[in-house]
Amino acid sequence: MKRRHKLLGALIAAVTAASGMIAIGTTGQVTAAVAAAGGTGTGYLHTSGSKILDSTGATVRLTGINWFGMETDNKTFHGLWASVTWRQQLDHMAQLGYNTLRVPFSNDSLKPDARATGINDYTNPDLVGLSPLQILDKVIGYAGQKGMRVILDRHRPTSAGQTALWYTAGVPETTWINDWKMLAQRYAGNTTVIGADLHNEPHAEGTNPAATGSCWGCGDTARDWRLAAERAGNAILGVQPNWLIFVEGVSCPSGGLSNVWDGDPSNDEDCGWWGGNLSKAGQFPVRLSVANRLVYSPHEYATSVYNQPWFSAPDYPRNLPGIWDKYWGYLYKQNIAPLMMGEFGTTLANPVDKVWLENLMAYTGTGVNGISFTYWSWNPNSGDTGGIVGDDWTTVNQAKQNILQPYLIPPTGGGPGPTTTTTGGGGTGSCKSAWKLDNSWQGGFQGALTVTNTGTSAANPWTVVFTLPSGVTISNGWNGTFSQSGTTVTVTAPSHAPSLAPGAAVSLGFTANGTTGAPAAVTLNQAACTT
Repeated sequence: MKRRHKLLGALIAAVTAASGMIAIGTTGQVTAAVAAAGGTGTGYLHTSGSKILDSTGATVRLTGINWFGMETDNKTFHGLWASVTWRQQLDHMAQLGYNTLRVPFSNDSLKPDARATGINDYTNPDLVGLSPLQILDKVIGYAGQKGMRVILDRHRPTSAGQTALWYTAGVPETTWINDWKMLAQRYAGNTTVIGADLHNEPHAEGTNPAATGSCWGCGDTARDWRLAAERAGNAILGVQPNWLIFVEGVSCPSGGLSNVWDGDPSNDEDCGWWGGNLSKAGQFPVRLSVANRLVYSPHEYATSVYNQPWFSAPDYPRNLPGIWDKYWGYLYKQNIAPLMMGEFGTTLANPVDKVWLENLMAYTGTGVNGISFTYWSWNPNSGDTGGIVGDDWTTVNQAKQNILQPYLIPPTGGGPGPTTTTTGGGGTGSCKSAWKLDNSWQGGFQGALTVTNTGTSAANPWTVVFTLPSGVTISNGWNGTFSQSGTTVTVTAPSHAPSLAPGAAVSLGFTANGTTGAPAAVTLNQAACTT
C-alpha cells in the first residue's frame, strides 16, 4: 500500500556490533533460533523448484528487513540523521538476526546530479558529500562484511510516490530498464547484491471494464505486468546472469477496480494487496531467458494498512491460510517457484494484527526450508506500520521482534578469517573480560560482555560461563548459544565460528529482564577471566 513517510527526530547512541540471534522459549530457556549453518550461503544464488540455493547447492532462506529512504526526497537511507551511525544500524540488524537488506529506491536517486540529504554530519561524516549511489556502495560493502545479502527494489519511478504501472510519461520503460542494467553492471561480481525486485506494488487503476492499471496475463503490453517483468528481467540477465529476478504480484488480475454500480458481476473480481496477488502466475508464469532465476515476491499487510474483509470474517484467523494459498502460497506448496515476501508489517496497535502476524509467520515455516521474507520495516517512520526500531533508531520494538525472532536465520559471514586451532576445548590458559552497558529501561537492560582469549592456543570450541544477580534472566542473546540455570549463564560457540584464536575476542550481547547488573565470575573454557 502507499507509504506515508514522516521525518522523525533521533535521540540515542550506539549499538554494539554483532551477528547472531537466539530465541527464548516459553520456559525461559534460551534455544538456538535456527541452524546457523543456513546463513545466506556462498556465492550467487539460484532456484530449484520452491527453494533458493547457493553456489554449493545448499538451501538458503532470506530473512531480512527493509531500510527505506532512497526512494524519497532524501534520496538515501532514512535515519542517517540519527545519533547512531549507519554502520551501527547495520550491526544492529545483523545482531537481531536479519540476514538480508531490501533497499527501496526511485529512479530520481540514480540520476547523475542526485543529492542525498538528511545526513547527520557529526554521526556520519564519512557520508557527507557522497551521491546516493556512493552511499549505497558503502552500505552494500559493509553489509557484505556482516554476511548479509542485498536486494535492490525499484520502489517508485520518482520520489513523488508509487505508481500503478511501472512507467510514467516522465520515466518511460526504457529508463526503467536502462537504470536496472546500470545497477547490474555496477555490482557485477559483488555477491552481496543478489537480485532485482523489478517494480514495487504494481496495482489496479480505473474501474472495470475500463481498467488502466497493471494486469496479469491480459496480453496488453502497455498494462500486462507479467510481460513487462519478462522484458526487464531478461534485460538484466543479459548483463548479470547470476542475479535473482524478484517479481511482485498485482492487486487485481484485470488491472481495474470492480465497478459494483454497473450491475455487471462479470466485471467484478477478487482483489488483494498491492503487489500481493499472484493468483494468475501459475497460469501465466514469468518466462526468463536464464533458468532458475525467478523468485515471486508477494506483499502482505494487516489492518493498520487496510482493513480487508477477511479480518472480520467469522472464521478469522482460520481463514488466513486459504487466502494466502489462493493469492501466492500455492506457488511454493506446488514447488512451482520460491517465494520471498518482500513486504509485510503492522503497527500491532490492533490485537487482530498480532494474531495475523503470528499466523503469517507460522505459515512461512521454520528453518532454512521456510518461505523467505523481508519485513517492513527497519524504519520507525513508516506511517502505517511503524518499524522494528523506535524513533531513536535504537530501541527495539520487542513485541514485533519476539514474533519474528524464531524465524530469523542470522548472517554467518563477515567474521574473522580461518585460524589454526586445536580441538577438544583447548586454550584454557587465560582470558580477560569487559562489560559494556548499552541501554537500560524499567525492568530490563541490554549490554555486551567481551571475552578475549589471552592464552597461547585457540579455544576450540569455546565456552563462556558467567553469573548474573539473582532475579535477572536472559531474554535474547547473540554470537553464541545461551542457556541459563539459576544465576549461571553458559554460552557455547556457534557451529559456524567454534574457535577463539589467541588474541581474538567474542562480543556476547544480550538483553535481560530484571535489575541492571554486570556479569561476574566470567570463565573461558573453565579458566577465570581478569577484568
